Amino acid sequence: MCGIVGAVAERNVVPILMEGLRRLEYRGYDSAGIAIQKDRKITRVRRLGKVQQLQNALDENPLSGTTGISHTRWATHGAPSEINAHPHMSHEDIAIVHNGIIENYQELRDKLVELDYEFESETDTEVVAHRIQFHLKETRDLAEAVRKTVAELEGAYALVVMSASDPHKLVLARAGCPVVIGVGIDENFVASDVAALLPVTRTFMFLDEGDIAVVERTSVTIFDNAGREVSRPMKESELSADAAERGNFRHYMQKEIHEQARAVARTLEDRIGNGKVLDAAFGIKAGKVLDVTRGVHIVACGTSYHAGLVARYWIEQLCRLPCSVEIASEYRYRSPVVPDGTLFIAISQSGETADTLAAIRAAKVMDYVSTLAICNVPESSMVREAGLVMMTRAGPEIGVASTKAFTTQLAALALLTIALARRNGLEEKQERVLVTQLAEVPGLIEQVLTLDGAIETLAQHFVDKHHALFLGRGVQNPVAMEGALKLKEISYIHAEAYAAGELKHGPLALVDEDMPVVAVAPDDELLEKLKSNLQEVRARGGELYVFSDPRVQFGDRIGIHTMRMPAAIQDFQAPILYTIPLQLLAYHVAVLKGTDVDQPRNLAKSVTVE
Repeated sequence: MCGIVGAVAERNVVPILMEGLRRLEYRGYDSAGIAIQKDRKITRVRRLGKVQQLQNALDENPLSGTTGISHTRWATHGAPSEINAHPHMSHEDIAIVHNGIIENYQELRDKLVELDYEFESETDTEVVAHRIQFHLKETRDLAEAVRKTVAELEGAYALVVMSASDPHKLVLARAGCPVVIGVGIDENFVASDVAALLPVTRTFMFLDEGDIAVVERTSVTIFDNAGREVSRPMKESELSADAAERGNFRHYMQKEIHEQARAVARTLEDRIGNGKVLDAAFGIKAGKVLDVTRGVHIVACGTSYHAGLVARYWIEQLCRLPCSVEIASEYRYRSPVVPDGTLFIAISQSGETADTLAAIRAAKVMDYVSTLAICNVPESSMVREAGLVMMTRAGPEIGVASTKAFTTQLAALALLTIALARRNGLEEKQERVLVTQLAEVPGLIEQVLTLDGAIETLAQHFVDKHHALFLGRGVQNPVAMEGALKLKEISYIHAEAYAAGELKHGPLALVDEDMPVVAVAPDDELLEKLKSNLQEVRARGGELYVFSDPRVQFGDRIGIHTMRMPAAIQDFQAPILYTIPLQLLAYHVAVLKGTDVDQPRNLAKSVTVE
């Protein structure tokens, strides 16, 4: 997996494919490749490393053609290498690119070996190429061969297939992974992301789950999962060709806050299917590791540490497994006791955070069942050294204050929680409910972002303040910690977070009319406890700013400013969604104070020194 671009046109499509790959580089990848069809012959070029390495190869030996496919890959099956890079081929006739994970690839591979098919790679994708070639020999119809093949596949995938014997045609299939069709004038395009095609078209068709499409230069034919020809609406994209840049946003941080719906959707894509989480999302050997996991140890720094704290609540509640979370800079200088069956998890946006990297190296020589890296940068040191890997796919995060990296880490940890819970008593029906709730999160994020204008007005109350207190209870306590961190990072207002029940044990001494108190108040089992804590604040003259569920009533009282979330939110969704208004609050306060939002003083995006 990672990025797909394809085209059928009258002009040379190589420049279009290469520009599309560049626009998908934000996703992270380890290799790139292209396959072009000309005169009923497919020519393929692949390179390990960046898209520029592929471009250099094409500059040395120019390639041209009117039909082609291209891909940037993040390794799932097989180490990063040129031989494992996409596109993959079968018998010089079939070339395919693929995003996703084929769970039953080994079974299919074994059958193909018996049929004398030879494999050059370690990937699940090459298995699909050979199965399509196998069926094409019988059907003599590329779309039918693809249909027969996907009927055999278990897992999640987006496929684009090209055949030398059927020129000027691409066949697409989708299950669990997005793939879009870009509609041009006497030319058509395909991609895994709209952004890749914005320089050539703004008109798109989005395939439904289970669809198969035949894309030719002047036509697009789509079949549903029952084999019926169907039509899908065409939509005009509101994104501009410079969508990967800062665009019309004032700061990168603002842009990244507003990208979170899309970023979380990318984290979830091709990792859930048929109401379940796919084990292979965490690595080839993840299923066996999760089977023997009896406890979890999470190590991280800063924002990633807060994500780990949220996960502790989820894992202990839903999996009934012990979970400890600690700061990497402390972990690396003590002698931790590792109970039998403990899985080590390191979380880092960059994968180069010095303390977290040192922690994962130490963990590798201890008695953990395995190490799992949750990270946003595929070529990072942490990813290379971990036994298992879960990429968050947040895209490039330029702002120093992490936003979409945090919410995508939570999404990744939510997937891991469900996968573990399935092994510890979670029923299939309950898993389906949780997976459905996760799938709803991107749409709910869009609703939460509609509060932007109201929060900008609210931010004026904080501009002349020097201190702020953030409160939460239960799983919302780490969310409050993250909100406090965001405010102090970019506005330079001293902000601290406390579990609301701890107020009477010291922090109440600080509360007065000059210290705003921010609280997150979803409608959960701790709501009434939180209300009592907030009354303690009001009784001492503290000004309250409460982000609450629309079903929660605080009354219209002086000194209580209530910001209603736009939708009723489920407990499992709440940590991700209640984070976003706190990010917006910090952003708007910083803008009003005139600080350097994207590059706050004394801080770096990736902390690579101790």
